[in-house]
Amino acid sequence: MRSFLGRDILSLKEFERDEYFRVFEVCEEIKHFARDRQNGELLREKTLVTAFYQPSTRTRLATEAAMHRLGGHVCGFSDAKMTRAGDFYQESIKDTVHMLEYYGDVIAMRHFQQGAPHEAAHWASVPIINCGDGWGEHPTQVLTDLYTIWKEKGTLDGLKILCVGDMRMRTMHSILYALSQFDSEAYVVGPEEMSLLDDFKKELDERSVQYVEKESVQACIADADVIYMEPVVQADYTKGRDERGSEVGITPDAYKVTRELLRDKGKGDAIVLHSLPRMDELPTDVDSTRHARYWFEAFNSVVMRMALLALVLGAVE
Repeated sequence: MRSFLGRDILSLKEFERDEYFRVFEVCEEIKHFARDRQNGELLREKTLVTAFYQPSTRTRLATEAAMHRLGGHVCGFSDAKMTRAGDFYQESIKDTVHMLEYYGDVIAMRHFQQGAPHEAAHWASVPIINCGDGWGEHPTQVLTDLYTIWKEKGTLDGLKILCVGDMRMRTMHSILYALSQFDSEAYVVGPEEMSLLDDFKKELDERSVQYVEKESVQACIADADVIYMEPVVQADYTKGRDERGSEVGITPDAYKVTRELLRDKGKGDAIVLHSLPRMDELPTDVDSTRHARYWFEAFNSVVMRMALLALVLGAVE
């Protein structure tokens, strides 16, 4: 297994099976800091730089919280428009990263441009963690999702995972790449205009990912062990910020997961994951059911990012 020391976390295409479980092991070793709401000293001499060119609540704050929990320091920006990187000059990623690498020991980047963190990694002398790049990938979120599934189900093999939503989304890309390392099958459900692109399908086939496209949630929820959700009423990921207009789309029933549907057709031990924010595809009355696991993901998201930071900065091997 490759060392994580100094490594960029850019894509789950690069992750091998053993590496997932090594990250999970580290999560288990250090999760007590988050569980007990205590800050340790594992990264007390390290600084995280956050470079968020797109809005973020969960990813940015979970990453910053993870660094604080391990005793590290944080600086950075949450809106590129408030920096010289995003004002009149529109500074290049190369120039920005060459500056940021001297301000900290690791850079967490979210960008509306697909591939931007990869470009940053080309120029940076410190590790880059991809916190979402346009319609590309979102590896830290999906590592959190997989850790949550592993904790709940005890395995990542032999599962049927219902992926419902916009299949162009970066989370959907990352989770389907990840399934190439496990003996599980995905049901893929989304509107035709948001379906898997042909090039992506070809890539999944080359990686021997087991997936079946279905027309609706109702057609496959009875077999699903995990229901992995994203909205089909979607913001534009190619923009730094996308304000909502007065008209808001309504999610068709084919792409909704309701309390009634879970009760009448779902498996009794099925779990529902959602990276949030949500629209009407997941009604709030599901929150109080035994199926909801998205609040557990909020905790696990800090633990996962603690593990990644500790690994790439060499605090654990």
